[in-house]
Parts: sequence; structure tokens; C-alpha cells
Amino acid sequence: MTRTRWASWKTWMGLAACAVLLAACASGPVRRVSEPSARIQQLTVRADGSWSADLRIENFSSIPMRFDSLRLDLEVEDHVAGALLASPALTIGPESADVVTVALAPAAAAKFAVAQALADGKSIDYSLQGTLTATPDEERQRQFEMERGSVLSPAPGLPGVMR
Repeated sequence: MTRTRWASWKTWMGLAACAVLLAACASGPVRRVSEPSARIQQLTVRADGSWSADLRIENFSSIPMRFDSLRLDLEVEDHVAGALLASPALTIGPESADVVTVALAPAAAAKFAVAQALADGKSIDYSLQGTLTATPDEERQRQFEMERGSVLSPAPGLPGVMR
């Protein structure tokens, strides 16, 4: 190849590569909506026997989501505690989390199980099952079914608190 042909070929290849890169950029960032989740970050037993649950709501989507409401049935050590109900109207950024505090008057068996665990300094199993209602950025409202189980342990130095 002559020098002129080689330069011309390299110029065309460079322009083609630029065109491909520009086309890839034109599609913009991926807008992925993933199932959100919630978990108990802290459970506090109040003096009157009611509970305060700090729920950590996690947005795994690549776009912001507004969490309009939640209804999560809570079980502690296989005892129904009650339903955690809230309408936080909270916007959580992409791949981020925030905390909502929800009050609950627990059922007697669950109340006893938590009191026993706190007295003995032992961990307890819990499960959440229900729905999170959220609106992904610039889209329609959706309901997400959720089921999660985990463990709470007494927080050292904080009486009546499990984390």
C-alpha cells in the first residue's frame, strides 16, 4: 500500500470507530428497575410495651424510586407480631437506602419472645412478608412483593434494643 492509501484507510477506520462510540452514547444510561427490599435495622421495645421498628428500605434500581407505602407482616420466632404499615412518601436514590420508623403494638406471643430474648441476651429470628408500593422515576406506581428473614440481636449497652 502506498502511504496515501494507508492514511486514507486509517482515517476511515478512525471515523467509523467514532461513529460507533457516538451511537453507543446515544442510548443513554440503562434504566433498570429492580425489586426493592426492606429489613429491620433496629427494633426498640418502648416502656408501654409497644415496639418501634426502624426499617431500612433498599432501592436496588439504577433510577430513583418514591416509596409510597408498605405493608409488611412481621413474625418473631414463628409468632405473628403484627403488620408494619407506613406511607413514607420517601424518595430513595439509585442503589441507595433510607430508614423509616414504624410503630407496632405486637401480639402477646411475639412480645414475650422478644422480652425473653432481651432478658437472656440471645438473638431471635424474624421474617417480613408483604408489599412495598413504589413509583420508579417518571414511571407508573408498582407493587413489589417482598419476603425476607433475618436475625436480631440485643444491642450492647442499649436496654430494650435489638439490631
